[in-house]
Amino acid sequence: MNRRWLDALVKGDRNEGDAPTAWRRWIKSGTYVPLVSPRTRDFRTQADQAPETAEGRQIIQLVWRHFEDDPYRFEELAGRLWLMEARDVTYELTQRSVDGGRDATGELVIGPRGDPIRLDFALEAKCYEPLAHGVGVRDTSRLISRLRYRQFGVLVTTSFVNRQAYEELRQDKHPVVVMCARDIVGRPRSAWV
Repeated sequence: MNRRWLDALVKGDRNEGDAPTAWRRWIKSGTYVPLVSPRTRDFRTQADQAPETAEGRQIIQLVWRHFEDDPYRFEELAGRLWLMEARDVTYELTQRSVDGGRDATGELVIGPRGDPIRLDFALEAKCYEPLAHGVGVRDTSRLISRLRYRQFGVLVTTSFVNRQAYEELRQDKHPVVVMCARDIVGRPRSAWV
């Protein structure tokens, strides 16, 4: 951009000869082309995963406290939350131990009713203290290693996925859906009833 154009504008002179092409196009036609920059990060930060309101933080704390003595019970809620999010899902909870590293397995149905396809998924539920204990690389690596051919993963947590684990999921393009604290409490009230 030519500095002379800006100096002229400050003085009240339009000096369109020095104006950038985009400015001249906008003045002439009213059409603008916004500047678009590529995404610099494709994962959510810890703050992006936290509930936005005090009420949301209170709700996720209550959920965590309800399951903290027996986090295995959170697996059923995690499955139901995924069912509400993805809609056309069938799933089965796995047994508490010797479950192959998966808390639930199921199918997501997509496509037209006359010719749908079914996508297999494995669900991992992590009932961690909100904002205090994030899901780490060990947890996400375990889920990824348990995914079978053409299967995607679903990670549901009452907390957040830490930066390194989330970055690796996205940079390596692992097919894992993340449902964190914000996603859980961001549901409409009717979903909880």
